Amino acid sequence: MRFAALGHSGAYMRIGPTFHTLAGIAGPSGLFGLPGAMMAGLYRDDPSKTPQDQLRSAAAVLIPEGAAIPEGLVEERVDGGRFACFTHVGSYDQLGNAWMRLKRELIPAGGYVLRDATSYEFYVNDPGQVPEAELKTEICVPIE
Repeated sequence: MRFAALGHSGAYMRIGPTFHTLAGIAGPSGLFGLPGAMMAGLYRDDPSKTPQDQLRSAAAVLIPEGAAIPEGLVEERVDGGRFACFTHVGSYDQLGNAWMRLKRELIPAGGYVLRDATSYEFYVNDPGQVPEAELKTEICVPIE
């Protein structure tokens, strides 16, 4: 998958301002109007193995091949492979609990193990247009 992204270093739960900056660039640049465009969070490190101040992530917009990337953003890619995906419905404040459940319960119960690759979230709907309790976030973790 190809993304236009803005990097963030530090605790994953503090990426919010990076998403606001991304939206301020992507919106006026027309990225949200591209076919298949979707807001995403890219998470490169395992927070159980990496100190919080060293975590690497990015606020991103999924974009098609060939689409121009506006100044201020960079191209990021997520390689293919097998992913365990889980849809969280509700507040973004509860995403950490959803991640832990996926990694600690659902993946092992399926007989899988985590693969060393980028995890991601797709933000299916807009928090400015739906109630917090109806927010949908697709969480995808690389497995083998």
